[in-house]
Amino acid sequence: ISRLLFSCDQRTNFVFMGLKVKQFRVFFGLLWFALSSFQPVGGLRPLRERARSWGDEWLVVRKDENELGPFSAWNITGTYRGAWRFLQSSNTSSRFLDFKKSSGNSVLELITRPTKINGVHYVQGVMIFHDVFDNEPDGGRVQIRVEGVYIWPFRQLRMVANSGREGEFGQEEDYILSNPYHLLGVFSSQVFKESPGEKVPKGNQSPLSDMDKHCNVEMSAQISRIQNDGEHNRYYMEGLMESPSADDDGDCLSPMLMNATSVNIEVYYNKAVNYTLMVTFISFLQVLLLIRQMEHSNTQSGAAKVSILMIGQQAIMDAYLCLLHLTAGILVESLFNAFATAAFFKFVVFSIFEMRYLLAIWKASRAINNGEGWEAMRRELSLLYSRFYGILLGGILMMYEFHSYLRSIVVILQSFWIPQIICNVVGDSRKALHPHYIIGMSLTRLAIPLYVFGCPHNFMRIQPDYNFSVTLALLVAFQAIVLLLQHYLGSRCFIPRQILPEKYCYFRRVDQDSSRATDCVICMTTIDLTQRPNDCMVTPCDHFFHSGCLQRWMDIKMECPTCRRSLPPA
Repeated sequence: ISRLLFSCDQRTNFVFMGLKVKQFRVFFGLLWFALSSFQPVGGLRPLRERARSWGDEWLVVRKDENELGPFSAWNITGTYRGAWRFLQSSNTSSRFLDFKKSSGNSVLELITRPTKINGVHYVQGVMIFHDVFDNEPDGGRVQIRVEGVYIWPFRQLRMVANSGREGEFGQEEDYILSNPYHLLGVFSSQVFKESPGEKVPKGNQSPLSDMDKHCNVEMSAQISRIQNDGEHNRYYMEGLMESPSADDDGDCLSPMLMNATSVNIEVYYNKAVNYTLMVTFISFLQVLLLIRQMEHSNTQSGAAKVSILMIGQQAIMDAYLCLLHLTAGILVESLFNAFATAAFFKFVVFSIFEMRYLLAIWKASRAINNGEGWEAMRRELSLLYSRFYGILLGGILMMYEFHSYLRSIVVILQSFWIPQIICNVVGDSRKALHPHYIIGMSLTRLAIPLYVFGCPHNFMRIQPDYNFSVTLALLVAFQAIVLLLQHYLGSRCFIPRQILPEKYCYFRRVDQDSSRATDCVICMTTIDLTQRPNDCMVTPCDHFFHSGCLQRWMDIKMECPTCRRSLPPA
């Protein structure tokens, strides 16, 4: 602090250099006489106990009460985001060779409080450097705890590295670590490796962990205000960081230029809240789409056409999203209500509607075994639940183990329509899913990944990857188009006829002279066998129906309306 006071004293000399020498001597003599005659003790009082501020004592400037003026105190407590770069092309120091990159991003958390010396604020904070090491898979991050003074009459910030023991920050460090900007950075850095999170290696894990022992890290910066709307002030700082060695054998690091702009935490809050509202609205739309789909397949045969793997995969996706939002709400206590609401709606979609539809599909697929006892059915149901939750927990372990392949995992999760496409081809079934369900689910499932990887101003502070976002959109769109083609043109419309197996022909020739009943039991009208054979369909069990009547019947049940035998696909 003595060095800082000396630098400020030099600035004071520039103020008085404008006065003439004679006027200065007269002014100094009168001031000395007043102090020695009326306040003899105040002249010897320590500087930190004086009542007058540095601005009043050093600067001969009249302050207007209606205006803040250029020397008003600014509260620079907050979060700052910016960039750092070496003055030279790279780090020329031989002490820390791992510091190879020449530029990167930085985050600075500051807390200020006034001191007994008016005009001087004590500053504590954490400085986080991103994109430091080339040998780190996520770019490398370094954290340095700093402390110093902010001399607000001159807008000067002076800080040095704090070499104290862990835990000496006290409440200030708790405030920094509980900042939602910091906490969401920790959360996103653990979920998304590409994000500039705040979690940094501690202790011996960082190559710069002993910098505070061997180096005198010093930072000087100039503060300026770039926005003043009465309630939210934004500040910009620009300065130089130097790290001379403690044993005078050169610099630990090359001089580094730094700049940072304060982050409006309220805007950041609004982004997070708007995201949770989007997730809640998406969950509500998915509930409506599931209800529409369950009405579409309200019969056993209709539900049997739906792939149980497809619904199970979507249920697992919603379960993961529920856990992620709940974890984020627990981590960031100030945003718990917003994230807990989003997690609750995802839990409703997963546990009530999708699990209910999953059980309906399972029941329809085992309709033949409905005559079995309750014990056999309970064993099969227990096996179904065991497989589902086993895959759910196993997926969590797999994602934790293969965390660096997050994009590949997202691609696999977004391929949720592929089981239904394969089920349609194998079973030669069509119209298993309603078109509204296909289009709606495709759009709602894409919303969250596109926000994370495609939105340039997402609250998770992840750099957008437009190529990956376009790839995800094209992947889901391709699957939806294939399902719609299967719905309207047939489940095997894109497969060449030469490789398709032989199918039963419902328009085969019939013996018109035979004495058969020619009434359609569906519409209860007579079938004219003398007309073109395309107007009449015959089942393998030799029952005749109108072609339109039987096709509409087979869209609901693959059973013969007369004898209830199973029918092959049309």
